[in-house]
Amino acid sequence: MRRTLRSLAAACALTLGATGVAHAQQFINVLTGGTSGIYYPLGVALSQIYGKTIPEAKSSVQSTKASVENLNLLQAGRGEIALTLGDSLSDAWKGNEEVGFKTPLNKLRGIAGVYPNYVQIVASADSGIRTLADLKGKRVSVGAPKSGTELNARAIFKAAGMSYKDFTKTEYLPFGESVELIKNRQLDATLQSAGLGVASIRDLATSVKIVVVSIPADVIGKVGDPAYQPATIPAGTYDGQAADVPTASISNFLVTHEGVSNDIAYKMTRSLFENLDQMVAAHAAAKAIKLENALRGMPVPLHPGAEKFYREKGLIK
Repeated sequence: MRRTLRSLAAACALTLGATGVAHAQQFINVLTGGTSGIYYPLGVALSQIYGKTIPEAKSSVQSTKASVENLNLLQAGRGEIALTLGDSLSDAWKGNEEVGFKTPLNKLRGIAGVYPNYVQIVASADSGIRTLADLKGKRVSVGAPKSGTELNARAIFKAAGMSYKDFTKTEYLPFGESVELIKNRQLDATLQSAGLGVASIRDLATSVKIVVVSIPADVIGKVGDPAYQPATIPAGTYDGQAADVPTASISNFLVTHEGVSNDIAYKMTRSLFENLDQMVAAHAAAKAIKLENALRGMPVPLHPGAEKFYREKGLIK
């Protein structure tokens, strides 16, 4: 009997050693944002791409509060790749406790720069809001607490000489909930940092008349962070938006952590750029994802697996 058990144990050990089943199962959990934003559909598309192109890995997607939560989860090893805003990523690497990073998140590693977020301040036409100054005394949603959107809100309002105290009510809500409150006349405006054509604002614009509030270039300059750049929300992006609207943009990045193997990081990077059509099909914001821009402004070190891919493509000599 003992000999039989020893034989079975030896056989199992040989089988596991030969196949690697005991240790080979890889997980790729894609960290995104709220379901009414852009991170989520892009994350779903990315997870589907990985499911097809990295067969040795089990891919999944997780809805989160976006940038800050995503980066803290990565540092804790509770995800393999995440979308984040560039200013949040820079704060995470430095360890800015004020915005949600108690210590520097030194395990973070870059995969790629992807597309820009646009700071989009949208008000109901009935609110009388036309300019940043008009937001004073109004009810405003600034995004989920300490999300990338909320950090953008703090920065923009501070640069404009304002604070949350200037509003009669400040709500810390995800995009979809903010829109529902505006529809129900319980909120006057929402600031949403997202790609152009975000579903939540499209939904709002088809329900009520909206005003997209401009953020002048001089305000952007006063933010004092090179991650914030002047940009334009083109006319017709949303129903009823007849003219171009000046605003601020901030780059988004895909990030992983040092615990992800070089092989998986390489395949995650390669699969992204070899399947951009699927990303664009998920959301038009992905049209801005370009290989030539992948390393621009990256605030953290590249993962060696991603670096290998970029060397193959000639972006790194």
